Amino acid sequence: MVVASAYEIRVKGQVSEQVLSVFAGMEATVHSNETVLRGPVVDQAALHGLLDRIQALGLELVEVRRLRGREQ
Repeated sequence: MVVASAYEIRVKGQVSEQVLSVFAGMEATVHSNETVLRGPVVDQAALHGLLDRIQALGLELVEVRRLRGREQ
């Protein structure tokens, strides 16, 4: 059984709903100067896939962090 870890990924700027739709399964919060994606990531391959998608869309990555315990 695979247990997903929760991650928070921050990108610079306000990302449109259309672009956010490619991040299915992730909760998105748009702030004035950044967009925060939060959600489960099954494994390292899935995490690299998300990061590749961010790069392919031309988004500027600010931070990636694994959430633990209460942060999830």
